[in-house]
Amino acid sequence: MAVGIIATLRIVDGKQAEFEAGFAKMQAVVKAEEPGCLLYALCQDKTDATTYRVMEQYTDEDARKSHGTSDAFKAAAGGLGGCLAGAPELVEVNIIS
Repeated sequence: MAVGIIATLRIVDGKQAEFEAGFAKMQAVVKAEEPGCLLYALCQDKTDATTYRVMEQYTDEDARKSHGTSDAFKAAAGGLGGCLAGAPELVEVNIIS
């Protein structure tokens, strides 16, 4: 069964461009190294420019569990810590259709 995550990330005001550039690097790693990741999309809230959501879809639970474990992903993600205004909020979902 396909599974997903909807992650909410709050970004320090003024750090949006830095965050988006760093996320693009992570996204490239995911596309290149995670064949089980079907969707990894960054979305910005229309009413709050400091709130982003990441929509993730994986072929199965094993693909979800392996997400982000590569050294390349960790290196790309490492630079984003200073952009975050708090811990990400994660909601795990089963993909129905």
